[in-house]
Amino acid sequence: MIEENVILVNQNDEQIGLMPKLEAHEKALLHRAFSVFVLNDQNEIMLQQRAHQKYHSPLLWTNTCCSHQREGESNIEAGSRRLFEEMGFKTDLKELFHFIYKAPFDNGLTEHELDHVMIGYFNENPNINTEEVEDWKWMKIEDVKSDIEKQPEIYTVWFKIIFDEFYHYLEDHKL
Repeated sequence: MIEENVILVNQNDEQIGLMPKLEAHEKALLHRAFSVFVLNDQNEIMLQQRAHQKYHSPLLWTNTCCSHQREGESNIEAGSRRLFEEMGFKTDLKELFHFIYKAPFDNGLTEHELDHVMIGYFNENPNINTEEVEDWKWMKIEDVKSDIEKQPEIYTVWFKIIFDEFYHYLEDHKL
């Protein structure tokens, strides 16, 4: 399989180049990414547990899906594509906000992303891709917040950042 490129960006989210994903993570270069949060009509978030074979953050719980945009792909197109690839369903997405974070991992890689956060709604069970997703569950926003405080080690870095700083955006977007 050919390694995907990520879109290198400046602080204003303007494209400044392309680079293989692993190389960008080795060099800790700022690149465009997205995080999708899917909620149901019970105001629960669909969480995924990352597959055990992922090159970073395996078996950690995180938002519904996340990845990197491809060149020429809008944020919404990328979120929709990856949601279907990982979780096996389609739903309308809306972009809420974006932010920059930098997080080094024990394996020498670093996430340095300008992350576009999107929200969508869905009330059924996903059809997960086991190459990408180990497990999934619905959790109420307030339960996620308290669980992160009790067990931060079971969640991905970016998910904890979003929740710590931005969970009110999710609470404000109830059906």
